Amino acid sequence: MLLIRRSARTPAQPPTADPRRRTAAPFAALLLAVLSFSLMQTMVVPALPGLQREFNASATAVSWVLSSFLLTASVATALLGRVGDMFGKRRVLLASLTVFAAGTLLAALSDSLGPLIAARAVQGVGSAAFPLAFGIVRDQFPRERVPAAIGLISSTFGIGFGIGLVIPGPLVDALNWHWIFWTGLIVILAGIAAVAAFVQELPVRSPGRIDWGGVVLLSAGIVALLIAISQGRSWGWTSGGIIALFAAAVVLLVAFTYVEKKVREPLIDIELLRRPAVLSSHVTALVIGFGMYGAFTLVPLLAQTPAEAGYGFGASVTESGLFMVPMAVTMLIAGPLAGRIGAAAGWKLPLVLACLIGVAGFVVYATAHDSEWAMYAGSAVLGTGVGFAFAALANLVVSAVDRNRTGEATGINTVMRTVGGSLGAQIAASLVAARTVPGTRLPAESGYTTAFAMSAIALAVAALVALAGPGALWRTATPPVTNPGEGPSTA
Repeated sequence: MLLIRRSARTPAQPPTADPRRRTAAPFAALLLAVLSFSLMQTMVVPALPGLQREFNASATAVSWVLSSFLLTASVATALLGRVGDMFGKRRVLLASLTVFAAGTLLAALSDSLGPLIAARAVQGVGSAAFPLAFGIVRDQFPRERVPAAIGLISSTFGIGFGIGLVIPGPLVDALNWHWIFWTGLIVILAGIAAVAAFVQELPVRSPGRIDWGGVVLLSAGIVALLIAISQGRSWGWTSGGIIALFAAAVVLLVAFTYVEKKVREPLIDIELLRRPAVLSSHVTALVIGFGMYGAFTLVPLLAQTPAEAGYGFGASVTESGLFMVPMAVTMLIAGPLAGRIGAAAGWKLPLVLACLIGVAGFVVYATAHDSEWAMYAGSAVLGTGVGFAFAALANLVVSAVDRNRTGEATGINTVMRTVGGSLGAQIAASLVAARTVPGTRLPAESGYTTAFAMSAIALAVAALVALAGPGALWRTATPPVTNPGEGPSTA
């Protein structure tokens, strides 16, 4: 592998010998790194009922296996994306993956709920893989290959999410839940080895010091917000604790915004967030996350519902995960395709298409969930929308900011999507649990219909937000090429 070192001020263009071969190994290494994180987001989900029984714990206590991971992931994504811009993306990526591996090892060795929850919190640090990978691609890949590469990396987020619901069933059936983490650890270690071997550090930096005051305020604000969202259903959305957490989140995040405007070297450049292209991308990410994430957990639950409830397919944990496979397959195709469409016509078009395709997928779920084949088809359609959305959002943000702010901007975009997804998933679960089949504890079919319809409406709103963003829906002229080291590449 040959990579030419570049200065931070004027990065040299990549050699022309064979760009595909030159970037193939680094790209594969980055894909493996981000896949390892996206898998671990959901691999534990199918095992939660078993964990609740094994540890004799309440549903609320077991939910912290997910919540602790989500909390640290959101903080790490926002912080380490910026730290990578400052100190080197490869270096920070390797450190993040190493901590991620340590947390996974601790989870595999856990024999009680408390240590498992703590280990999952340590695992969340691996979330920085995505913004750091985006930055590395922008720094090191030929300009014409960046959109498709970012599209495929973005799709890996959803692909791993979906596959993570499929793998645990056979593992738990054949072995036990500990092997969920042993398997994840193998993938993480492979990712660390690949990044160390094939990804080179380049001197593209945004010098500065870490704004620790901003770190504390942002972290506390995000933690308060996500605890309120994740525990709202079990504590009660109108309970004093939840209202206090939401109020604390607002106060802390407002204080963070004020402090960031005053400090010389802020953790997050508030003026950067105000750029129309960046702001509209973040708002759209929030709404898309709200609309799309419910399906990742509701579809397997619906499939596992016994047929005597009047709906559902009585699927096992393993069989229910198969309903997500078409989604993972179409994401793999849609991400690079969105990259090519965006490079040719601008990123607004694939983002709007993503939302409209997502609407179609949820309409299928809402109206035809009595048929297995319709559910498979709905998953395939929705996977196309998710792949388009993740690719378009990442590229919109990357093309709107300077090279040395890539990690910072894409990290915040990921946080926005996570917050929206957490809220959407909790509200969808509340809608499903609100009514039960008479004489049973099974959710009524109408809850699923309402939740899927809510997601369709949310994605229609996201399409309107995307349309309201800057730029034409179809770019008819090629934008002027700017120095990648000095400013945005495309608008």
